Amino acid sequence: MFLPITKEELIQRGQYPADFIVVSGDAYVDHPSFGHAVVARFLEAGGFSVAVMPQPLSDGEFTALGAPRIAFMVSGGVADSMVNNYTVAKNRRAEDDYSEGGMAGRRPDRAVTFYTRKLKELFPKTPVVTGGTEASLRRVAHYDYWSDSVMPSILSDSGADLLIYGMGEKPLADMIRLLKRRVPFSKLKDIRGTAYLCREGELPEAAALCVQNGFSDNFLMLSSFERVKEDKRLFCESFMTLSQNSGRQGKGLIQKQPGDMYAVINPPAVPLTTDEMDYAYSLPYMRDFHPSYQNVPSIEEVKFSITSHRGCFGNCAFCSLTAHQGREVSCRSHESVLAEAAAITQMPGFKGYIHDIGGPSANFRRPACKAQGLRGACKDRDCVGFSACENLEADHSDYLSLLRKLRALPKVKKVFIRSGIRFDFLMADKNKQFFNELIEHHISGQLKVAPEHISDRVLELMNKPPAAVYKKFVAEFNAADARIRQESGRKAQFIVPYFISSHPGSTLSDAVDLAVYLKSIHYNPQQVQDFYPTPSTLATAMYYTGLDPRTLKPVFTEKDTEGKAMQRALLQFNNPKNRRLVEKALRLTGRTDLIGDGPKCLIKRRPFKT
Repeated sequence: MFLPITKEELIQRGQYPADFIVVSGDAYVDHPSFGHAVVARFLEAGGFSVAVMPQPLSDGEFTALGAPRIAFMVSGGVADSMVNNYTVAKNRRAEDDYSEGGMAGRRPDRAVTFYTRKLKELFPKTPVVTGGTEASLRRVAHYDYWSDSVMPSILSDSGADLLIYGMGEKPLADMIRLLKRRVPFSKLKDIRGTAYLCREGELPEAAALCVQNGFSDNFLMLSSFERVKEDKRLFCESFMTLSQNSGRQGKGLIQKQPGDMYAVINPPAVPLTTDEMDYAYSLPYMRDFHPSYQNVPSIEEVKFSITSHRGCFGNCAFCSLTAHQGREVSCRSHESVLAEAAAITQMPGFKGYIHDIGGPSANFRRPACKAQGLRGACKDRDCVGFSACENLEADHSDYLSLLRKLRALPKVKKVFIRSGIRFDFLMADKNKQFFNELIEHHISGQLKVAPEHISDRVLELMNKPPAAVYKKFVAEFNAADARIRQESGRKAQFIVPYFISSHPGSTLSDAVDLAVYLKSIHYNPQQVQDFYPTPSTLATAMYYTGLDPRTLKPVFTEKDTEGKAMQRALLQFNNPKNRRLVEKALRLTGRTDLIGDGPKCLIKRRPFKT
């Protein structure tokens, strides 16, 4: 059954009041792709009664279930509420795919803070635990794009009693274990993967020693909120300390917040083992939205899809995933994935197609090297990026074996991969068997990849591979597709590349070069993503400070509205609506040679009028 969402349901089940109430910025979808469902089912499996409170706004909605016996568990939803509510141009979005019918308006801005403050107002004696993407990425002082300011830890703004950061199953399991031993909630302060606020006199011994000396065996001291707010170099240094301590080798962090409070960030949780991940995905999810809704659009993307692993050692500068899921890959067993796939084949509406099998990067289904599998990701080097580590082991054999087993299941016609392929990792694998079977079996006409740019200088800042790697990948893909097409007689398949405009480091001239490349390959992007500064990413730190935190060298960042509009327009130079901006960009960069009737020209010369 779905978990209760009303007081009447709790009473009927003999569970009123619930032990925990899970509050979410999303509509209630009981599927493992939704964090609120995972948390709720995990707590239920731990022996607690759980209710779900989706998208509350009014006091009546907040009080409808009463106070839980133990705590409220609060999340802003699958996506950050501000990203969900606003475009990069800071215009309010008209739709919300995570709400009923895709209607906007049910999710408040800064949802975690809104929910927590309201719960503290209405239930001052009941603990509130926050988690999910929004809370996780704001656990220390951070740059906030929407207010264009540095904000303190979300613990300080919201008043939450505890924050779970990263993927929360391990901290939840520790919490459940301690609660069952009758440890008071107020004493749950020493759990990896959690954070909390306290005064200096309340700090535990190791944290107090860190405050006194600047470091201790288990903790490092970050510059205070007030200092990083005033000094961009200190902001960069604090960002790098956070980034380098986000894996299993990381230490805890302490940062002075407004007033006399300290944010204590315990060391990160150790990623799930395969058995633990199998358990999390074996819980009795209904795999659909609650029957009180007519429809929740976001379920369509995941209903017939399977997550086979978590974590990403790609570490792209603009991506917040590594700050949340981590750089270490955790994977499910073949048996677990096959069991879920078999269950999917029995679901109403299944037509033989598994829409996706993968994770943040679909072909990262193993540690990057033996050392990473033993001790976690290195603090001082990247596995892949502009240049790959010499210890990288590019091997798709396990993923390929899993895909073959899935293809062989009864009722399965096709298994597609839509969650994104890291082409540089694919190219590093000398065995081309996966490359060939990917093209032959797992693409529905188009393969989406993300080269992001064509300028090597910009790509290095993005921590993406050089343009030459992408061009070689395209050539090999086209050759393999032509060969397979000749053998099978099927239609041609195509690469759909994604590019980002106005990323830190990208000048107007770089955008022109990218437009010229797009012209040369006869590609007209239907969608272009402007760089969106989100908390706790390397690129956001560059955007705010104008420095590369890794080197403290200056980085050009386009913040002018028209400048960003020109970069975006150049990537869609064929659109007549972009004519004025494209022409202005070409004249500003001295590239009037690209205006005219020649084969390389981006726009035609305006006719002379008498």
